[in-house]
Amino acid sequence: MKIQNSALFQEMQSMALEAGRSNQVNKLPTQAQPTSSAQFGDLLSDALNTVNGLQADAKQKVTAVEMGDRNVSLADAMIASQKSSVAFEATVQVRNKLVEAYKEIMNMPV
Repeated sequence: MKIQNSALFQEMQSMALEAGRSNQVNKLPTQAQPTSSAQFGDLLSDALNTVNGLQADAKQKVTAVEMGDRNVSLADAMIASQKSSVAFEATVQVRNKLVEAYKEIMNMPV
């Protein structure tokens, strides 16, 4: 299970870094393995802020296209929308894994 979570985590990190480079939003820390719960909390918070930034950017670009702004192309708006969609889906999958792990821990005998 750690191997799968680690691979998912690394994939999410690389996606977020790539999206951050192209959109100039908050970037995830490059630390691969947090050593304390405070670092995990910061990492999770940064990831959620990145997803939020991608969604806000996509909404802004879609609105600009709808209003007829010639500085924003339809392709840019669609790419931003897809980036935010993929980031949101990844966030939902991470949340599902965390809930699953929590349930598994709660079902362990003491």
